[in-house]
Amino acid sequence: MDLAEVKRRARSAATIERAKAHLESGETAPAILAQRGLPVEPPPTRRIVSGFHPYKDEISILPLLGVLASEGWETALPVVTGAGLPLVFRVWAPGSPTVPGIWNIPMPPEGNAAVEPDVLLVPLLAFDRKGYRLGYGGGFYDRTLAMLRAKKPVIAIGVAYAGQEIPEIPRGSFDQPMDWIMTERETLRCA
Repeated sequence: MDLAEVKRRARSAATIERAKAHLESGETAPAILAQRGLPVEPPPTRRIVSGFHPYKDEISILPLLGVLASEGWETALPVVTGAGLPLVFRVWAPGSPTVPGIWNIPMPPEGNAAVEPDVLLVPLLAFDRKGYRLGYGGGFYDRTLAMLRAKKPVIAIGVAYAGQEIPEIPRGSFDQPMDWIMTERETLRCA
């Protein structure tokens, strides 16, 4: 079986597990993440963190972004500009207006400034303790992380429910690892 098929099957199983985890922890997890905060110190000069609006039953990090904004972080959201392209990040503060993006995921309006985040909070379908994540298959975060890591140090933090962990993510050479994984149960530094 080729890698694409293995990942397709893993995505199907992970979607079911994430839905279960969302039902079990969806109401309390966002507050737990917000109270815990990031596992890294803010950079001394720039402090830009990108987050995401929850899609379907993804864990919500909006309360965490609110805390980070109150601590002086500049917050941003990703924008999909096209298939096969890296994400663009636009400045956005919690509570500010959004417009519907691809798949109707809220994104900042076009007039908001584009930025390059220092810390990326990354959604996922499944993760392993080595820091690999299973996404939706578009490769947006893998391309984006490869591009940003070629320019400067960035920290990638996968954010998920604990129930989304699997023993090993099927991966290729293009898959970018996370530096950290945050769940409602723990924050772990990845190898």
